[in-house]
Amino acid sequence: MHNIAIVGAGKVGTVLGRVLVENGEKIVCVVSRTMKSAKVAGKFLRCKNVSDSLTAIPSSTDLIYITTPHEAIEDVVRGLAWFGDIDFRRLSVCHASGMLTARALAPVAERGATVFSFHPLQTFPRDFRPKDIVPTARGIYYAVDGTPKAVKTARQFARKLEGKVIVVKPEMRAFYHAACVVGSNHLTTVMSILESMFKRFGSSEKDFFKVFQPILISTLRNVKLSSPQAALTGPVARGGVETVAGHFASIKKLAPELLPYFGTLTLETAKLAERKGSLTKERALALRNLVHSFTKSDSKETR
Repeated sequence: MHNIAIVGAGKVGTVLGRVLVENGEKIVCVVSRTMKSAKVAGKFLRCKNVSDSLTAIPSSTDLIYITTPHEAIEDVVRGLAWFGDIDFRRLSVCHASGMLTARALAPVAERGATVFSFHPLQTFPRDFRPKDIVPTARGIYYAVDGTPKAVKTARQFARKLEGKVIVVKPEMRAFYHAACVVGSNHLTTVMSILESMFKRFGSSEKDFFKVFQPILISTLRNVKLSSPQAALTGPVARGGVETVAGHFASIKKLAPELLPYFGTLTLETAKLAERKGSLTKERALALRNLVHSFTKSDSKETR
């Protein structure tokens, strides 16, 4: 068992802290911007030592996990670096930012602490209660960077969270985080677009997700079992220019604001179909010209 301090009582720190507690780890301190949030998180994490000051962190702490918004991390680290009664040589410090690297922890690294980034590759919606998110926080990956020693420590920490580690080079950190946005935020936006289109059907069924869940789950399953390329189906993959033209015409009539989205995704789908080998160059060209005609592109491709 380790003595772990959580700095940042938002959803990430509270949820992951709970996983640690349920796995037998001890949260020795919860620090938050306000005492109110610290107390709420402390109760959930079975920790009575809560504060709005870093000075509450005990000298016996083995690991400090900073789960504040990334813009606050460097201030937290500067505050920690002033501590005089902690043996930094046996202390590990990590942060949960997807954008920042281990370099953001340099002030405590200079004191002798082992430092690493430790970004949970999962979504923690603010509108959900922590206890409802906890089950989704098990078995996830954490994006890490740091020295070989630090990465080893990160792997040990991930195991306490029932998770695994992927090492992301510092220069790829922002690109990695953009990929996370595609996997969660963009997917959520696609679901919102799907919902808005469904509402225009005039169906007596009101739950769009209930209707589309089978095809959504099957698509994800097919990707998991093979690859996005192998799992691709549909009119673009078949080169069905006439069908796609019908889609664009209906969207232009019923939801013209969606044309840019539908055009961009159709072009990307055509590229994927070409890589798959199911779409000929001639049909791909026809699809691109079709998209450009509906999205009012100034340049129309020709042979």
